[in-house]
Parts: sequence; C-alpha cells; structure tokens
Amino acid sequence: MNSRNTILKKLRATQTPFTDVAPIEQRRNMVPLAETTPDALTQRFIAEAEKIGCRVYAAEDAAAAFERVFALLNGDKQISAWDDAFLPMPEFSETLKTAGIEITASDNGQVRLGITGIDAGLASTGSLIFSSGHGKYRTVSLLPTVYVAIMTTNQIVADFETWVALQKERGLDQFRQSSNTVIISGPSKTADIAQELILGAHGPKEVHIILLP
Repeated sequence: MNSRNTILKKLRATQTPFTDVAPIEQRRNMVPLAETTPDALTQRFIAEAEKIGCRVYAAEDAAAAFERVFALLNGDKQISAWDDAFLPMPEFSETLKTAGIEITASDNGQVRLGITGIDAGLASTGSLIFSSGHGKYRTVSLLPTVYVAIMTTNQIVADFETWVALQKERGLDQFRQSSNTVIISGPSKTADIAQELILGAHGPKEVHIILLP
C-alpha cells in the first residue's frame, strides 16, 4: 500500500464529525424582507443597488431606454453587447446600427461600454445575476470600463435564496447548460492596499442599470 492509500484509509476510518446535529426544519433567508409585493421589491432593489454604487434609471419604455443608452455612449461609435434575443429591447442592434454604432466582438478590450440583459435582480442586495453562454457573453460585463445592465421589473426577486429555489423548480436546466453564473454587486472594487477604496480594479468602474416596466 502506497502512502496515498494509507492516508486515505486513515481518513475514511475517522468518525464523521457533527453527527449529533439535528436536521434543519426551517431555513432562514440571509436578508429577511418585510414586504415582497412587486412594487416593494422594485423599490427595495433600486435602493440597495444605489447603496452599492450602481446608478439606476427607470425608463418608461424602450424609447426612453434607448435615450439613456445613447447618453451613456457619450459619442462612442463602438460597444460590446449581448445578442438581441437576450435583451429586453426590440431591435436593439438594428437601432444602434442605424445610429452609426457598431457592436464589436465580445472580447474587445478596447471598448469603453458593454451592455447586457440579466436573468434576475435581487431586491435584498441590489445584485444582478445572469448565466452566461452563447450570445450572453460574460466578457461584456467584465472588460469595459462602463457596464450597463438592461432589465425589467418582473425580473426582480426577493433574494438569492428565492432565485435558487426558482432554479430548482425549473429543473436547474439553465444553470446546468450555462458556462458560468455571474453575480454582480456594484462596480469592481478593492481596498487591499492601505484600506483605500479603488473602483474598477478588476472590472467595470461604473455600473448603470436601466429598469424597464
């Protein structure tokens, strides 16, 4: 018997720890919410997203959302973005093309602004969740200096636990088929050096959320 098998044999022979712990009968959410009506969740999401440094814009319709996108472009002629099928705005790429804006490759590190949709927004923390894959490129939310998420109010759920429960109800198909799942909580930040907060250290320096009804 080699040393590896000897070590594994000893580990397997040890007593299982915490055998006297009673099973959990009722789990508690990390951030309990007093109200979970759609309006309450929307207002809570906006408040929490702004607390963590996001800039949230409530758009009345797609036209107002496009106006905000053009304002954020600030004259840029190139952006990176998800495919139209995953954005809650009709004819997104065609509208930009008509305005002379080119959607470049998702891994173009020279583009200043990136635009994605989301799968869910968490009211409890103001976080955004999406599962990336073909047409939903993770680099769009990671490489640009300015990141824009376009979402609708019916994508807001109470918290992470609620989102996980929804994935289980749906058979975890989307979770299993995606290359990874991303949770975004505000701009990229670090305070490792001298406890001085630096934005944009490992990703976007700005996070903008366009919220459609």
